[in-house]
Amino acid sequence: MDLASYIDHSILQPNYTEKELENQIAKCIELKVYAVCVNPFWVKKAVELSEGKLVVCSVVSFPFGLDTKGQKVFQSLKALEDGAKELDIVMNFSALKSGLIKYVEEELKAIGRSTEGFTRKVIIETAYLNDEEKRLAVELIANAGMEFVKTSTGYAPKGASEEDVKLLLEASKGRLKVKASGGIRSREQVTRFVELGASRIGTSATFEILNRGG
Repeated sequence: MDLASYIDHSILQPNYTEKELENQIAKCIELKVYAVCVNPFWVKKAVELSEGKLVVCSVVSFPFGLDTKGQKVFQSLKALEDGAKELDIVMNFSALKSGLIKYVEEELKAIGRSTEGFTRKVIIETAYLNDEEKRLAVELIANAGMEFVKTSTGYAPKGASEEDVKLLLEASKGRLKVKASGGIRSREQVTRFVELGASRIGTSATFEILNRGG
């Protein structure tokens, strides 16, 4: 199994320097990972460094999803203008849990309309949602025309689980792909999530995962 082709390598720690960005992107090119996921400030630089050999993904409203609808649309458009081809957008899970379903729906649709033609992955932060809320989130994301539902930011108490990946795949009924992320640090975990049906894996442990056993 070509695990590298499933990996979105995360370069999201707030203390990373430009040199560390350069080093990690160079390693990603060497290992032939699918994409690098960076904060908005680094999108232009990541596009320059990747030289077309990697997909560049920008996070939006990371890691809490609590920017306003207008701010999220602006962030999304700016990242695409800077050269990102994919967006990892944090859903407003606080609004969802507050019962502000119409707001969440309108926000997702506004982002969706503004970014058609690009790959959009919506992070629902499964650690904070019950199963009913996860299923509702899937419906809202699918109805907004997005491509992926993503489990986690990596900043919550727990990340991806096998149970959540199964639930999201079942709830999406083929309408969405699933990106598993958060706490994925071993080759065995990546393999298992891919076997379960995840189409993409988000991890910052890419080099340890791929360098062990090839």
